[in-house]
This record gives sequence, C-alpha cells and structure tokens, in this order.
Amino acid sequence: MIEFRSVSKQFPGGTVAVNDFSLVIPSRKTTVLVGSSGSGKTTILRMINRMIDPTSGSIEIDGEDISTLQPVKLRRRIGYVMQNSGLLPHFSVIDNVATVPILSGMPKKKAREQSLALLDTVGLDRSLAHRYPSQLSGGQQQRVGVARGLAANPNILLMDEPFGAVDPIVRAELQAELIRLQRELDKTVVFVTHDIDEAFLLGDQVVILETGGHIVQVGSPTEILSDPANDFVASFIGADKGKRALTIRKTPRGEILVDSEGRAAGVLVPAQDGADR
Repeated sequence: MIEFRSVSKQFPGGTVAVNDFSLVIPSRKTTVLVGSSGSGKTTILRMINRMIDPTSGSIEIDGEDISTLQPVKLRRRIGYVMQNSGLLPHFSVIDNVATVPILSGMPKKKAREQSLALLDTVGLDRSLAHRYPSQLSGGQQQRVGVARGLAANPNILLMDEPFGAVDPIVRAELQAELIRLQRELDKTVVFVTHDIDEAFLLGDQVVILETGGHIVQVGSPTEILSDPANDFVASFIGADKGKRALTIRKTPRGEILVDSEGRAAGVLVPAQDGADR
C-alpha cells in the first residue's frame, strides 16, 4: 500500500504543483491518476520513487516513510515506465531489460536469461533481443520499456503516460497487454494519463485531478460514471454526450444501444460475474 499524507510540492520560483494531497493507493490494484496538464499527476507519480521529493507531508510504502530510504535503492525496487520508452539507444534490447538487475548485483548471464523470459512475458519475440531501440517500432519499444520496468520483479510499477506516443491501434494493443499482465503478475500499478477512456479501461481506482493535485473524485470507473461528484467531473468524463450517453432503441430485430448522436454503440448482454468495476 502507498499512502500520501498531506503532501505538497513547490518548485523553485514558487510554482505549487501539488498542494495538500492525501490518497491511499491499494496494493495489487491499478490506480490511475487522470487530469489535464497542470493537475500535478506526473509530479505525484515521481514522488513515489523520489525522482521528486515533496516540500512537505509524507509518503509511506507499506508503512515505511520513503524519506528515510536511499533514493537510488528505492528506485531499483520500483518499476518505472515512461512515454517514448526511455530506452538506452546504445544498448541492445536484452541489455536494456537487464540494466537494473545488473546494477543491483545480479550476474550478467543470469540477468540476460531473465530478460529473455521477460520478452516472452510482454509478448515480444526473442529474435528481437539483440536489436537496438532504433530498429524497433514504437509499440515494440514500449513493450521493451515495460519488460525493463518488470526486470527487478518490483511490487510497484509506475507508468507515466506510457502509451501516449503510439498510434491508436498499437495503443489499444498495449492497453490490452497491460490488463493481461496485471491479471497474471498482480502488481501495484500507478498509471498516469490525460485520457479518461484509458483511465476507465485500466483503472481499478481512478483519481480525477484538478490544478495543484486537488482530488475532485476518486472511485472505481463504475462509481464515477454512475455518480459524478460535480459538473466538472460530468463534463470531464463526457457523462452527458458522445459514447457515454447511451440510450436503448428498439428495432425490428431487437434492442440496441445508441449514443447521443444516434449512432449504434452496442447491444445489451447479461452481466458476467466480476464484471463490475
């Protein structure tokens, strides 16, 4: 469990990125921080692994105050995946993935063997192991970035808009891959995005933020969609328009769902056990 207690961050020059932020991030779930630019979501994420230190307040991981921990050691036990993958261009795929385990003292041969297995985990062919990042597609680079984030077998995986730079088809594939990985690996994932559709797809817990890290609403996608906290949230999630505002239309062949512009959006099917998020 990760807990923020009255955390604030003021940068040199006076900009307050986060002001009095408190939140509990449950273990083995995916928590998504979503908001527009300036909402403090990336600052909040980077405070978890001490890439940024708070000006005031405290952050605990499983009851341990991270300010008492050495930053580099803390980062090596927390996975981190960023936009554009952040791969080392002069390292091969296998050596990019093996970087953190080797820095943590794992023998190079063992780290490389583990890296090959991780390529399987993230859906990459082992034939790519000795290629360089420039020889990969954007989607392949992001998968390598996820494999590198998992290389130290962390309990916590931080993901900072990791799919924002790829095309919509690849993005959908990567989102589906992350859902599969979370189901199999059971990590505590903290995911940052500005896309509410991505937040609702991936998040067990969704945190909607305004400027300064102010929490407007926190809950499951179902809770937020069914009961927006205020007009801002309703507008942000598009509760009253587009594909969110669905109605039932009767046709000669049965009932279908249509969006606010009258376009067919789907059909009603019986709910499956555990489908409610």
